[in-house]
Amino acid sequence: MSVPRRIAYVMSRFPHLPETFILREMVELQTLGWDVHVYPLVVQRQAVVHPEAQQMLANTHPIPYLSPGVAWENLRTFVEHPLRYLSTFLKMVWENRTSPKFLLRAVAIFPKAVAAGRDMQRRGIQHVHAHYATHPALAAWIIYRLMGIHYTFTVHAHDIYVERPMLASKLAAANFVVSISAFNREYLAREVGPWVRQKIRVLHCGVAPERYPGVAPERYSGGTQDTPPAGAPLRVLNVGSLQTYKGQRYLIQAVALLRRRGIPVHAVIVGEGELRPELQGLIAENGLSDTVELLGARTQEEVAGLLPEADCYAQPSVVAPSGKMEGIPVALMEALASRLPVVATRISGVPELVRPGVTGLLVEAEDVPGLADALEQIYRDPLAAARRAQAGRELVLSEFNLHHNVRILSQLFDECVHLPEMGRNKPQFVAEFINKG
Repeated sequence: MSVPRRIAYVMSRFPHLPETFILREMVELQTLGWDVHVYPLVVQRQAVVHPEAQQMLANTHPIPYLSPGVAWENLRTFVEHPLRYLSTFLKMVWENRTSPKFLLRAVAIFPKAVAAGRDMQRRGIQHVHAHYATHPALAAWIIYRLMGIHYTFTVHAHDIYVERPMLASKLAAANFVVSISAFNREYLAREVGPWVRQKIRVLHCGVAPERYPGVAPERYSGGTQDTPPAGAPLRVLNVGSLQTYKGQRYLIQAVALLRRRGIPVHAVIVGEGELRPELQGLIAENGLSDTVELLGARTQEEVAGLLPEADCYAQPSVVAPSGKMEGIPVALMEALASRLPVVATRISGVPELVRPGVTGLLVEAEDVPGLADALEQIYRDPLAAARRAQAGRELVLSEFNLHHNVRILSQLFDECVHLPEMGRNKPQFVAEFINKG
């Protein structure tokens, strides 16, 4: 008798517009036969929601931080397993004591996680996968300790770069850990210990290439209707929430520098966030109101439609003062899948996708002249830029392909679901399976 393939996904917020990579992963797992249930720590209300997220809401189970129902589930769990309940709570408090912010959130999340775990038991959830090593992974750890539902989680960027309370314990108890970059795996090996390497599978986030047919390969070959007319502006696109670490201010400054050099340019920035007033001020200050557009939030379908209208894509990411930075931006994958020349900064795992001179151009973070030089290089040599863009698409097809990568993830989840039947040692067997990959 086959075991039902029922999995719970835990994340900080849902639906959350910028996190299309999690949404796509869940939808792809559904196509592979998984019954996916969503347990967000916060159910977010926002003006723009992806259609797929709307459909996923039917399988989303919001649990309040505190309610009579949550209190009852915690009381039942305490009565049934008092030592386990108390030891789990005390271990969580002790290991989060170094960060007051993390500790307060951990204490708030604990009863919610207990109630979510009881709900998962009733629904027959066999495995929990969390996105982010912070509080989503903590919730999965609590559920594992109290309900025995094994878990895995994906590490991305700020969830390991900024603060790391209790990270070693969460890594040790997981069946395996997915890292979106080799950079992250080596970073964790340095920060936590070399033992984590055997627990980590590098599995890039991915895009569905068929959703990004993009520009025709002949676009810059000359003599076609798609060839930009002489003197046409270089159309630059950027997609990302308006936050410090996304670095849009440096793109605006680079556009101003290109204008001073006499290069026609037009930039479109897609996304919404707390820095909008600051960026609007910077645009006005540099006299770029007719040159730089802040387009606001858009769905992934709308972004896919904007990509072919651009001549290149820029990702001027930086390391924020808090240490927050990118992993490997999915927007870069979408641009390369669309055969769009890209410029990005040399941080984190970005060079695993944007390989200098091969699939794109890399500049140093906060280097406005360098960013302007790279954009000018694309403007002056569109054929070379197009060759790099084609190589970038081929790399996305082979290593950043959503369908392929989620199939691997599905196989890993399958092994976790079947481990109890096999009578194998879970951590050892999963490590063997991961090493084979």
